[in-house]
Amino acid sequence: MQFLLETIRLALSNLRLRLLRSVLTALGIIFGVAAVIVMSSLGEGKKQQALEQIDRLGARNIIVRSIRPPESQSQNTQRASFVNRYGLTRADLAVIRENFPDAEAIVPLKDVGSQILRNERRTTSQAFGTTPELLSVARLSIARGRYLDAADLSSRTLVAVIGDQVAKEFFPLEDPMGETIRIDSKAFTIIGVLAPVGLAGGAGATLIGRDLNSDVHIPITTAEDTFGDTVFRRVGGAFQGNAVQVAEVYISVPTRDRVMLDAARLARIVDVRRPGLTDVRIIVPFELLATAEREARTFNLVFGAIAAISLLVGGIGIMNIMLASVTERTREIGIRRAIGATRRHILWQFLVETSVLSAVGGLIGVGLGVGGSIGLSYLVEALPRLPIIGTMFNANSELPTALTAWSIIVSFLVATATGLIFGLYPARRAAQQDPIVALRHD
Repeated sequence: MQFLLETIRLALSNLRLRLLRSVLTALGIIFGVAAVIVMSSLGEGKKQQALEQIDRLGARNIIVRSIRPPESQSQNTQRASFVNRYGLTRADLAVIRENFPDAEAIVPLKDVGSQILRNERRTTSQAFGTTPELLSVARLSIARGRYLDAADLSSRTLVAVIGDQVAKEFFPLEDPMGETIRIDSKAFTIIGVLAPVGLAGGAGATLIGRDLNSDVHIPITTAEDTFGDTVFRRVGGAFQGNAVQVAEVYISVPTRDRVMLDAARLARIVDVRRPGLTDVRIIVPFELLATAEREARTFNLVFGAIAAISLLVGGIGIMNIMLASVTERTREIGIRRAIGATRRHILWQFLVETSVLSAVGGLIGVGLGVGGSIGLSYLVEALPRLPIIGTMFNANSELPTALTAWSIIVSFLVATATGLIFGLYPARRAAQQDPIVALRHD
C-alpha cells in the first residue's frame, strides 16, 4: 500500500511539473467522455419526452379517426358545392362497442360547425360533440368551471367547454366563465375551460393531428340534434361539405400489454367493414414509445461511435506523450534502477501516471458532460429570446435532455481503461531499459 501511495504521489508530481502538456494530452479523453454523456442524455431526453406524450395521450388508448380520402379532395377541386360522405358511421361505432365489451371506455367525437365566433373574432371550427368520459380517457383536466356531465347529454343543453388557446384568443382580458361563444349561428354558454395540454408542438400533436388546446367540446346529443351530420366550410372561395357521422372514437383498453393486440384486431374489423377504403385511420399513441426507443438507440449508436473515436484519439495522444516522456526521462529511469528500483517499480510508475492522467481527464469530462447536458436545454430555450439570432429559432424550440447514471459510469470507466491500455506499451518500454545504457543517456 505504501508503495502504491508513493507511486501515485510521484506520478502526480511528474504530471504537475508538465501541467500544460498533461492538460493537452487529456483533452481527447475529456471531450470524449463529455460527448458520451451529452449524447446519451439527448437520446434519453427524447425518449422521456415521448413517454410524457404517451402519458398525456393515454398509454392505453386507441384512437380511430375519420379522414377525408384523396379521391374526395380531387373531386372538390372540380365542383364548387359537393358533399363528401366518408369515415366512421354510427353502425361502425356499434360494431366497435360489440367487439370490445371489456374496454374501460369507448368515447365518440362528432365534428360540428364551420366557424367559432365571438363578436368580431372568428376561427375555423374545431368543435366536437362528445361524452363526459373524454375528460379521463384523453387525460384532460379542467382549469376553471366543470366538464360536461350526464345531465347535459340527457337535456341536450347548449353548453361548451373550451380549450386554453380558445380562452386566450376569444377572451384575452376577461373571464370566459358564463360567457357565450357561437358555433356557426348557435350560441353556447361556456361552463368550463380546459387546462393547457402540452401537445401544441412535437410528436404528440403530430400523432393527434391537431392542437387540443384549440378544441371546443359540447354534448354529443346536442351536436347531433343541432348540427346534423354535414359540415360546410368555405375553402378557396367554394363551399365544401363533409358528411361524417363519427369523427373520432377513443377506445381505452384494460392494460398496456393489450394495446397493440387490440389495435391489430381493430384494424381487421375496419378492413372487413370497409374493404379497400382509406377513410379511417387508427392511431396508437403507444407506438410513440417504440419509435422513440428506436431513434434513441440510433442516436446513441451514432454519437457513441463519434465519442469512441474521440476517446481513441485521446488514448493515442496519451501513448505518444508517454513515449516521449520515456525518452526524456531515460536518465531518471537509469538512476532509479541504480539505487534499487526494479522493472516492476518502473512499470507501475508509468502505468500510474497514465491512469491518473486518464482518470483526471475522465472526471473533468464527466463534469463538462453533466454541465453541458443540463445547460443545453436551457440554452436552446433561451436562443429565441436573444436580440439578433433569436429570429432564426422557433419560439417553442426545445431540446430535452435526461442524464443517465450508466453513461457517466461507463464513460469514466472506459476513459480510465483507455489510459491503462494505451499506457501499457510506454510503461513496458520504460521498464525494459538497460540501467547502464540509461545512466549514460544525456
